[in-house]
Amino acid sequence: MHLHILGICGTFMGGLALIARAAGHKVTGCDAGVYPPMSTQLSEQGIELIEGFGADQLALAPDLFVIGNVVSRGNPLMEAILDSGARYVSGPQWLGDHVLPGQHVLAVAGTHGKTTTSSMLAWILEANGRRPNFLIGGIAPDLQVSARFDPQVDTFVIEADEYDTAFFDKRSKFVHYRPRTAILNNLEYDHADIFPDLAAIETQFHHLVRTIPASGRIVAPAGNEALDRVLARGCWSETVSFGTDGAWRAGPADADGAFAVLRDGQDIGTVRWTLGGEHNRMNALAALAAAEHAGVPAADGIAALSRFGGVKRRMELRGTVNGVKVYDDFAHHPTAIATTLDGLRRQVGQARILAVLEPRSNTMKLGTMAERLPGALQQADLVYCFGAKQGKQALGWDPGMVLAPLGQRASSFDDLDALVAAVSSAARPGDHVVVMSNGGFGGVHGKLLHALAR
Repeated sequence: MHLHILGICGTFMGGLALIARAAGHKVTGCDAGVYPPMSTQLSEQGIELIEGFGADQLALAPDLFVIGNVVSRGNPLMEAILDSGARYVSGPQWLGDHVLPGQHVLAVAGTHGKTTTSSMLAWILEANGRRPNFLIGGIAPDLQVSARFDPQVDTFVIEADEYDTAFFDKRSKFVHYRPRTAILNNLEYDHADIFPDLAAIETQFHHLVRTIPASGRIVAPAGNEALDRVLARGCWSETVSFGTDGAWRAGPADADGAFAVLRDGQDIGTVRWTLGGEHNRMNALAALAAAEHAGVPAADGIAALSRFGGVKRRMELRGTVNGVKVYDDFAHHPTAIATTLDGLRRQVGQARILAVLEPRSNTMKLGTMAERLPGALQQADLVYCFGAKQGKQALGWDPGMVLAPLGQRASSFDDLDALVAAVSSAARPGDHVVVMSNGGFGGVHGKLLHALAR
């Protein structure tokens, strides 16, 4: 079957393209601004990429058009598809209909930590000889790629996003995955561009819970009010809790980051790694409980996590110049920003932290959570916020006014070069510069390292 994928350079759709190719299909695709690293991965697999969404691509005459959620009405190729009566389907539905049946699907959902927890879970299975299939929104160095599929393997780890499926299917992506094991990592308000309130997101999570069989397992944190409400609406599967009051708990981390894992009060082993932060310990507990449901004993899971190398763009050290460390982190929601900075503060003690922030997600650009930013940035000694005045990344609010409670610690910029100059001028040996964005941020990491070297 020939599939032509619209929006192919997105993480999910690009991963889906690699899976479709591995499943034996001919795959082509298009996107606006065909860009690496996904374009490189796809080209290496012999997948033809076309720049833009021209209506002339209808002449490719694929058996099926697979539509990503970046495509909306008015897109010229989509309009041509609709006019012609050609067959089309969303990416999540195609995956759910053609790849996931017959698989033990382990889905990782939640507002935060999906990519890291999915990577931990896939690595536990990989390290224990299971060679799982997976589709994850990032790349863990241990796994090397973001997506993999072998039809002979019957285990599939997937990052289960609550964002909507397509312009013609406003359900969350994860309702198409039909998991047997589901991690519900956490839940709070996000995606203000498609959800009016938290209750609307809870309804989508309830739809997900309804698809999990009685023989399945739901792994959820103890005491998360939103998830408690979701499960109270109906739950037909085994539930396993983690966290401070959960069945799975984490002991305090030592100076190197190692921590004991406790199940029902019993110490069952120690994860010896260098990853920092309470959030990573919680992610680890969830991954261990899910892997156990897939047949990996807890002790073997703990041993695997002790060899886990982290995930790109999750406090990834990009370089050290003249004693200044520059990190890249995906944090873009106030809770994630606060968690990232808290974890770094615990690692570096009294050393200065310079936070460089790009509020790039639709929720942050709308300003829905802007008022929470000063509190989220409290652990930073200096704050630099970037917001374009025009174009796709323009903010609907004034960073200077929003960050005013931080006083002289905070500065805002609408020119990237000016921001780089300000950060490199203020930085001194021993500082930690953490760049937080869910996008490329104009290559600011490299620009900072270059400026610091000068």
